[in-house]
Amino acid sequence: MLFLQVLTDNILTPIKAIKRSYLPLLMIYFAYGASTFSGIAESFYVKEHLNIDAAALLMISVWVGLPWTIKMVFGQFADSIPIFGNARKSYVYIAAFFMILQSLLMAGIAGDWDGVLWLASKESIYLVASVIGIIGLVLQDVVADAMSVEVVKREGRNEQEINAELAMVQLLGRLFLMGAIFLVAGLGGWLAERYSYETIFLLTLIIPFISIIGVSLVNLQTKIFKPINPLILYGGLTFMAWVIIMGFSHLPYSQEVIFVVSLAVIVFLLSKVTKDVERDTLRAIVCAAIVIFVFRSTPGIGPGAQWWQIDVLGFDKNFFGTLNQIGSGLAIIGMWFAAKWLTEKPIGQILMVLTIVSTVLSLPLLGMYYGLHEWTQQHLGFGARTIALVDTALASPFAQLSMVPMLALIAIHAPKGNVATWFALMASFMNLALTAGTLVSKFLNNIWVVTREVKDTSGNIIAAADYSELGNLLWFTTIWGFILPVTVIFFFLRKDFKRGSLESCKNSSLR
Repeated sequence: MLFLQVLTDNILTPIKAIKRSYLPLLMIYFAYGASTFSGIAESFYVKEHLNIDAAALLMISVWVGLPWTIKMVFGQFADSIPIFGNARKSYVYIAAFFMILQSLLMAGIAGDWDGVLWLASKESIYLVASVIGIIGLVLQDVVADAMSVEVVKREGRNEQEINAELAMVQLLGRLFLMGAIFLVAGLGGWLAERYSYETIFLLTLIIPFISIIGVSLVNLQTKIFKPINPLILYGGLTFMAWVIIMGFSHLPYSQEVIFVVSLAVIVFLLSKVTKDVERDTLRAIVCAAIVIFVFRSTPGIGPGAQWWQIDVLGFDKNFFGTLNQIGSGLAIIGMWFAAKWLTEKPIGQILMVLTIVSTVLSLPLLGMYYGLHEWTQQHLGFGARTIALVDTALASPFAQLSMVPMLALIAIHAPKGNVATWFALMASFMNLALTAGTLVSKFLNNIWVVTREVKDTSGNIIAAADYSELGNLLWFTTIWGFILPVTVIFFFLRKDFKRGSLESCKNSSLR
């Protein structure tokens, strides 16, 4: 009976926590998750119809990540420049417009629309559409981040109650995001198998209206505005202009230069925003931020792994949709039942567990490259698809856990009047970590080149498939992804593993 009571409490706690005032931000997070609907179709479309190699795709992903890096500019707008008297609803509408434009451009190149193909090559339009769509997502995310703090009432409540609700709002946001991914994952793969790419991209036009409906149902008006911070706004705009110029300069190592300068700029602006933060709190945030930066900057394999799964293992759109749906569904369950663990355990312990688990669960893919699936098929009666399903089922509950404690920590210490800017700067810092990982991955893919078969419009092979170097990529990313995070966790958060001694980052947990 006691176990049943605890189980029931865990299930009902997030449901009971939902309030009507949370609706706009939760629907924005839901729309963000739903934006993955066309992900499978896009991957297959790029592989089949665009002549872009693995390193170039990783380069595109770096440019697509740049709007997240300059998120502080959007944050300043949302904090200081209301449009038509509103700094929340109006920006969601503008973001929705960008997302609609992305869908139309993608449908245009997939459907060979003359009005779209007249603009540029398909590869160039794909890049522009990707960046436009990300700008829309970033702008909506800025608004949702600000609202995640503003929806929590503080009058007549103690600090513990406020912090608990702030953490719960962050958890609910991740649950709605993952819930949307779960709902569209299998559907996206199933529809991509049966309908044209043009149709799939046109269906994504529905997604922006989810967030529009959310902000339209609730009267949103932030009560506290701060004057524009010239350093952050104009410095951010100058930085953005410099990034664009560098991007089109085609100078050697331009992306690497942009990353280093971006990191310096973000750290400098964060030091200005946090100048009034208490020393202990600042120490906790710095320790957690450094560790999570390294944790998130571990390089991925690159698109070659998915190409290999398609060409060699025979995974199709339906199966990728099934994997995505299983993964997102189990991630929701894991996050739901790990709520107490996430909000009470020190960040060092949480990330150590996640690092070990993610390393262990990366081994099946490595094993399959060397024929594990053939051995299991011969001796145990199951092959690559079963291994992939089991691996996804085991890995998924850990996929989103690392960000929840950090988001809660950011929300707890958000300064009044600068909520959007604060979240934007911290998010930019975290997304620079992903950029770092992508740059390392691009470097590795230039050393160990993986290619898939590419045909021209006449069906002639212009590039042959070659996966002989994929094993080196798998080995390197697996080892790197374990050693580096573990080293940094012990160096910065070693006190998290000593009972009753957390002086180095004593506020790194959410207790």
